[in-house]
Amino acid sequence: MPTIDLPAGQVHYRDQGQGPPVVLLHGVLMNHTVWNPVIDLLPTGFRYIRPDLPFGAHPAPLRPGTDLSLRGLNQLIADFLTALDLREVTLVHSDWGGGLFLTAYGLDERVGRLIVFPSEAFDNFPPGLPGKTATLASYLPGGVAMALRQMRIGWLRRSPLIFGWMARTDIPDDLVRAWTEPGMRDPRLRADLLAYTRSGFTEDELVADTEALRHFPGETLVLWSSADKVMPRDHGRRLADLIPRARLVEIDDAYVLSMLDQPTAVAAAVTEFLTTTTAHRANH
Repeated sequence: MPTIDLPAGQVHYRDQGQGPPVVLLHGVLMNHTVWNPVIDLLPTGFRYIRPDLPFGAHPAPLRPGTDLSLRGLNQLIADFLTALDLREVTLVHSDWGGGLFLTAYGLDERVGRLIVFPSEAFDNFPPGLPGKTATLASYLPGGVAMALRQMRIGWLRRSPLIFGWMARTDIPDDLVRAWTEPGMRDPRLRADLLAYTRSGFTEDELVADTEALRHFPGETLVLWSSADKVMPRDHGRRLADLIPRARLVEIDDAYVLSMLDQPTAVAAAVTEFLTTTTAHRANH
């Protein structure tokens, strides 16, 4: 994997295709591989970049003392876009809602468009049973290491407390191994995750940062899941109403990780958004 040196440390990422940049983010205890089922279904003519965020499944630890609060992680994303000299980025969010808040922190100058999969927003923190389980694990001694081992046991990860309400389909073993191996191998990676989960942000902060999206000027696709049990269905409509140039598309028979549950439907919606909004810009 290519890497880029940032003030926070070295960040690994996948990079494929050529054209306008599309940066795809991921959630906690996951990495870029969450997009594997859909990435080859997306349209050509775009550059797809998938960084591994410091959420416990990244390949290498960041520098000791790095600010991994919500604000610090937004700065990391902004630094990543700057280091690769990406402009008019389509920034894609899933599960972890923190990257949505570049606007709240005044760091979104390189972002032209948003695609928002089911993500933390408004007062939904920690999100659902999986979010509450992850929060509890982060404060128990050895809790993250235990959670990583439990993720590898099929009947446990299918529980609503772990991934049973994150994906309707059973997450493949090879994907789970890709998410769990780094953190099981290196305690410094677990420490990076804990620096975020223990940083002390609140529901009030999440609400205020979400409300700042009313000032985002770019076109936005809110790609929500109609059957979601973790990210409330009405939050999709609320986000689409809040962001001035947003449209809502719902994916049926999917939970949070709709790219795993319904990759063909997800790819079709993303393709339509990318191609039509790109063509519109080219004509104006």
